[in-house]
Amino acid sequence: MNDQSLDDVDLVLRTMAKTIVDNTVYFAELDSVVGDGDFGYSLRNGFEVVVSDYDTFDRSSVGTLLKKVGFVISGKVGGVSGPIWGTAFLRASAAAGDKTVLTGADVITILRAAITGVMQRGGASLGEKTLLDALVPAVDALEARLTDPGGVDDHGVRALQEAADVATRAAEATKPMLALRGRAAYTGERSIGSVDAGATAIGVILQSISAAWRQKHG
Repeated sequence: MNDQSLDDVDLVLRTMAKTIVDNTVYFAELDSVVGDGDFGYSLRNGFEVVVSDYDTFDRSSVGTLLKKVGFVISGKVGGVSGPIWGTAFLRASAAAGDKTVLTGADVITILRAAITGVMQRGGASLGEKTLLDALVPAVDALEARLTDPGGVDDHGVRALQEAADVATRAAEATKPMLALRGRAAYTGERSIGSVDAGATAIGVILQSISAAWRQKHG
């Protein structure tokens, strides 16, 4: 993957925010199977602010931009999702620092920092039926492709699509899992047989980002 500018970061963040807002009802319906059904609406409360106010955000560096998004999410998203998603952005911000251009290695470092933040904030691990079950394998796939000399000659188009496809399959694979974190954990074995809403959201978001990236760089 070639170095990514702030314009590319803008593309990713704007696409992510719009995708979350557009899928509010879908994500809420997924969450209502074993949760309280507020997941989609909670995320929307924060990301609709990101959509509407994005042009006012400080874009002097990637870290500054991610920190602002993290503050918005932490302040506007209620329930469990606010602290989890907010922490992900704030940890990503710290990893990005004052960079204005990101290498492929930088992108992976930032994503790994976000994952670590989610794990520590939520006390979750892989296999517990959370968004991590889609996000971690997607980042693993992205890193594998970006470190493959033959996989970086198209500005990361194939790498992103592969990561999105891995996330989509991994989200579907949460269906037989027993939920061990979040409100779904209180339903016990009733959580078996339905996909995790957070993991599914990761797949949907990454598919949208991949499509937007391909339109720009493909």
